[in-house]
Amino acid sequence: MKLYTRKGDDGSTGLFGGQRVSKDSLRVQAYGTVDELNSFVGSAAAACGDEPLKNMLVSISSRLFDIGADLATPHDTDNAPASSRVGAGHVAELEEWIDQISANLPAMRHFILPGGCEAAARLHIARTVCRRAERLCVHLSGEVAVAEAIVIYLNRLSDLLFAMARRANQLAGVEDTPWVSDPDPGSV
Repeated sequence: MKLYTRKGDDGSTGLFGGQRVSKDSLRVQAYGTVDELNSFVGSAAAACGDEPLKNMLVSISSRLFDIGADLATPHDTDNAPASSRVGAGHVAELEEWIDQISANLPAMRHFILPGGCEAAARLHIARTVCRRAERLCVHLSGEVAVAEAIVIYLNRLSDLLFAMARRANQLAGVEDTPWVSDPDPGSV
């Protein structure tokens, strides 16, 4: 099988089930952003030296692939699964991981700027892309059926990625960088 088909040269792409849509459709933007998020999760995993965090990221990557497949499958086709591939159990798993990771972190007393060690910086990028994917899925759900669990999963995932970034910094011996408000914004 070749990597190219030439079918998308006209600016369209095929959904699972055969329907063709514009490559700039909201559905394609949503699953494309989930794919982008998945790439950033993989990048974070590559920079992560902690095996438990890396294993979580690999598992998350598979769930994001499931979400992309759900988003690329219109619910009114024969190919649509009876229910979302991601469900309440997956959300509960993210919540357990958030609780496990947070138990080892110092209490937050201020907003934290993205950055720190390389793994933390990559996790912060993944977190912001996750928020964008969530916003697009919420927008898409106003137009077509989107499994509620997808939006909830992405919401919880962004929280987990934030906790993981803090943990990555902690493991690397790097302090989180606090946000410092400018006391005199007119002085610049």
